[in-house]
Amino acid sequence: MHKYPALFDPAAEGGYTVTFRDIPEAITEGDTLEEAEAMARDALITAMDFYFEDGRPVPAPSKLEDGERLVALPLSVAAKVALLNARLESSTRPVDVARAMGIKPQEMTRVFDLGHATKIDTIAAALAAMGYELELKVSRLAK
Repeated sequence: MHKYPALFDPAAEGGYTVTFRDIPEAITEGDTLEEAEAMARDALITAMDFYFEDGRPVPAPSKLEDGERLVALPLSVAAKVALLNARLESSTRPVDVARAMGIKPQEMTRVFDLGHATKIDTIAAALAAMGYELELKVSRLAK
């Protein structure tokens, strides 16, 4: 759930405009394809903040269509997105997750903050407190 399809449209004045059909809040551009790719990742991360602030579930990525490229969220962000979606799906308040984990509500606020580095074990524990399990998968890259 961490690779989103993006359309890299060549702009008339040069460069590329990047849009995500699953995450319409993420729009960016770059003068070169390499710059547009870097900006796309940043725009995708920034757009995730809107979902966290509004308490809305983050949509899962659609299948890649012709002319699109995949842009990956960092795994640390993807884990927090999964945590947000689990919390919303289970209708659990952050204070209840904190209580179940035996931590202060202020600590849970940081766990749900994309700008705060959180250990993966803490995210796994928060998910477990809501009845979810975080799984790690390793796959060989295609050659």
